[in-house]
Amino acid sequence: MKFYRIREDESPRYTGNLNASHKWMLPGIQPCSGCGLGGKDSGAHYPCVELSQLSEEDQLKLSDPWPVPREEFVRLRELVRPLVPPGAELESGTEFGPLKGTATGHFGQLFMQNPWSLYIRREALTKLQSAGVRGLQGCPLEVRFRQKNHPELLELQLEMRGRFHPDCLPQEREPPCPTCGEDKGYSLPQPPILAAASLAGDLDVFRLADWSTLVIASERMAEAVERLELDGVTFQELAVR
Repeated sequence: MKFYRIREDESPRYTGNLNASHKWMLPGIQPCSGCGLGGKDSGAHYPCVELSQLSEEDQLKLSDPWPVPREEFVRLRELVRPLVPPGAELESGTEFGPLKGTATGHFGQLFMQNPWSLYIRREALTKLQSAGVRGLQGCPLEVRFRQKNHPELLELQLEMRGRFHPDCLPQEREPPCPTCGEDKGYSLPQPPILAAASLAGDLDVFRLADWSTLVIASERMAEAVERLELDGVTFQELAVR
């Protein structure tokens, strides 16, 4: 099966814009005294996850991205863990809860505000689900539209799946910091190559576990979008080994 990176259709007619944010997020981490790193940043969003059962004090801390000591970050992360799907990425910047704010402009049937956020109209979601596309969990937005006739937009909550193939990764990498355990990571491989054995057999759209800002679609989803004539995104085929 082929796999694709989902990308925004940059045609001028798509003028949609969301001036909105999620209610909660995991904060940053203060730099380590040993390596100076503050932890990895995530592009993962869990818009269907509610944190309102936590104390008001903890909710306030989870609404402020300002870096906190690593011990406090770990405490907040473990508060959130029982409330999120199994295997969720819980790095700094992971966001939770519905998107709140305002919306304006023309949106396609599918829409990407940025490379790591995927939105869909209600009718498009229904069509894709009826076509057998798996992994589509839509979460309502809490946004106000400035125009009277506007679509019902949902944000897709995407699970983490898949790895890069070792052939596209740096051969030599610095060992993790002995103080905090973090490593310096690597830049997005160019071109990215996916490891076939790691790819989802049960989902047709997901975030790449090795790089949470990459939204991946299976051949089944790409073909369904084309067949149903759904607009707003394009598909870039990725190498798989």
